[in-house]
Order: sequence, then C-alpha cells, then structure tokens
Amino acid sequence: MPFTASEMFGLIDCNNFYASCERLFRPDLMNRPVVVLSNNDGCIIARSNEAKALGIGMGTPYFKQEPLIRKNKVAVFSSNYPLYGDISQRVMDVLMSLEPDVEVYSIDEAFIRLPAGKHCDLKNHMRFLKATVQKHTGIPVSIGLGPTKTLAKIANRFAKKDPSAAGIFVITGEQHLDDLLATVNISDIWGIGRRHAARLKKRSIHTALELKNCADTWIRKQLTVTGLRTVMELRGIPCISLEKAAVAKKSICTSRSFGRTVRTLADLQEAVATYTTQAACKLRHEGLRTTVVDVFIRTNSFQKDEPQYCNRRTFTLSAPSSHTATLIKVALRSLKAIYRPGYSYQKAGVLLNGLVPENYEQLRLFDAPTPHATSLMEAVDQINRRWGRDTIQAAAAGLAKKWRFRQMKKSPAYTTCWAELPSVKASFPESFSVA
Repeated sequence: MPFTASEMFGLIDCNNFYASCERLFRPDLMNRPVVVLSNNDGCIIARSNEAKALGIGMGTPYFKQEPLIRKNKVAVFSSNYPLYGDISQRVMDVLMSLEPDVEVYSIDEAFIRLPAGKHCDLKNHMRFLKATVQKHTGIPVSIGLGPTKTLAKIANRFAKKDPSAAGIFVITGEQHLDDLLATVNISDIWGIGRRHAARLKKRSIHTALELKNCADTWIRKQLTVTGLRTVMELRGIPCISLEKAAVAKKSICTSRSFGRTVRTLADLQEAVATYTTQAACKLRHEGLRTTVVDVFIRTNSFQKDEPQYCNRRTFTLSAPSSHTATLIKVALRSLKAIYRPGYSYQKAGVLLNGLVPENYEQLRLFDAPTPHATSLMEAVDQINRRWGRDTIQAAAAGLAKKWRFRQMKKSPAYTTCWAELPSVKASFPESFSVA
C-alpha cells in the first residue's frame, strides 16, 4: 500500500566526501584507495571504497595502518578543510538552484522536500539531480527518499550499500518499509543515541521494525517525547520539519592540538592569538558578537611520566564585541594568568560564549557605546576571503608558528588560495609556427 503523505523528503549525501574532494584535482587517483587523516595526521577520518575494501578502519591511528597502506599503495592526505568547505558550498549551491526547499544538514549532507506533484517520477528526477551535482562539482552523491526525514536517512543507507540501487533508493510503501526496517539495526537509526540503543537492546529490541511496533506510552517513558517523535517518523508520519534557516550558534570554539609540545609563554600566546583570530572571523561570518571569552590550556594526559597541568580562565566583556584586536587582548590577558612554566603543553583553545546578534548592544547609563571598527574588520575579512586565510593577521599571531599542527601530506588549496592554483604549461612541436 503506498503512503498517503503529501510530500516526500530526500537526503543527498556526498560519497566519501573528503576522499572525493582529493580526487577532484587528481584524476590519477580514480580507482585507487585514498584515505584522509585528522589533525596532526593522527587518525583516519575518511576512506574511499577501495580503502574500505582493504579493511582500513575508520578512526584508527595512522601508524597502526601504515604497513597495510604502504603495501597497497594507498594515497594518503592530511585534512584540507578550506578545500572541503569550498567544495561543499558548491554542492549546496547546485542543490539550491534545483530545489526550492533545501536544508544544509552538514558539510556533506542536505535534506530536500518534494511536494506531491513530483511523486509521479521520483527516480528520474533524482537521477537528474544526482547527475547535475556530479557534472557541476565532480562530487558523486547518493540519494535516499522517504515520507519522513528519518526514513530518508535510512533510504540513503540502502542507496549506498545496495549496488543495484545505483545511488538512489526510494521507500515506496508500507510493506516495502517494514521489510527494510527489519534489516536496520537499532543503533543505525537517526536520533537513537548509543545509550538509548543499549537500553533498547536490553529489552530485546534490536531492529527498527521492532521499535516501530512498540506502544507509544512505553516509548515515551523510555525515550521521552524525542524518542516518540523518531518512532512516529519510522511509521511514515512526519514530525521533524525541514530547517531552511540555520540554527543560531550558542558558542564558538577554536582549538587544536599542537604539532609538537609547547613550553614557552611566547608560543602559547601565538597559538591563542591565532585561535582567537579564527573565532572572531567565525563570529562576524555568523553576524554575532560575544560577551564571554574562555581560554584553556592543557598538557598531554597520555604522557604519564610527565607533570600534568590544565587550567582555564573566563573573562566577561563589558560590551559585546567581534573586534579581533579586542578579543585577542582579553584572551592573552587570561592566558598570562593561567600559564605556569615547567610544563609541556599539548593543546590550547578559545571558547566564545554569550553570543548576541551584531546589531544588539545593552547600553549602560554612564558608558558610551563601544567602538567596534566594523569597517576595518569587514575590509580584513574581504581580503582574507579573496587572497587566502591569514593574508592579513594580527602581529600577536606570529608568522613561523612552529607549534602549528602537522600536515605533512596536505594537498594544495586549489579553490581558495591564489598561490596554490594548479599551473598549466603549454608546449608546441618544433614544426609549429605562428603566422
């Protein structure tokens, strides 16, 4: 029996996104296994299908997989987030040009909503969508369709796992749905976390179909109203709407582990100033200002033979700000208060809280409005967007940055940095002559 819902939801998911981005400018890597590493080249965070077939595990430390990687000539890349972010935006731009209702869910996923009028030929429409995204961006995608967002997520899993689906899977009716849900593990349901999954398994609920058939009162008692909403979605009843507007951020954090341990205050100041600069840029991009600046530092807790220390300092601003110099001044003052010599520091970070819209400011009776140097910050941001991050930066952030996290295998920022654009050289045969 077909669903009676007046609309369908689709989930478009970029296949092996980071690995696919690396292949865009390296056609020689087609059909060759590719992996992408996390910050400091620590763990594997993305794998091509060929790498998965070799048994290379997701999230495993690189050094443990290195013998297997070398034996099979796997291409290895450090994470290149500026490249991935730019390619992601291009994919989303193509989707938004083709569909009126799009929710950007993550860097490599987006939901769409299809009205009833498009139900007549869903697969052909999705084939067109899939082909257009790949033609305009070079990124392959998989598409799952269902009467709810949760079912679209499940359909997308089948679009990826089932070779006969050719990257597109549509849940068509209730009997079809039950047959599918009987094969879906409870841990693989969108909205069911690890704790809830463990609790359900203890009560002999192992599949999505078994969860779908549970009584509403029992579900609400065990999983709260949020879990009941997920179950209703499994039954084909839409309960989670499409979010076309991005949810306002409640905090912004910029933090990295260092490429080597840091012992001096000067190096820590460079790192904290750099992270504060990046966080301030994110603030302005979101149209926000912060009222609270939180700075933290810590040593490597895994080095048991070395002395351990961690601390943080929170500073509340007298007025909201997104001005880089103002925030750096506050952050460095906090860092100086918590720094202790004699320790090998592994990580530092800056957390901005108490975010408010940029056009909001609570004035006080005897204080004049705080100058924000808005025009200056806009000019700096425009230059850095055009010519690459840190083209203009605060002197406190330093230049050499020897503490910077390791990226020994990083590909060029082909689309976001002029200095790293591919070079093309033309050569002519000796017999060629110009008239």
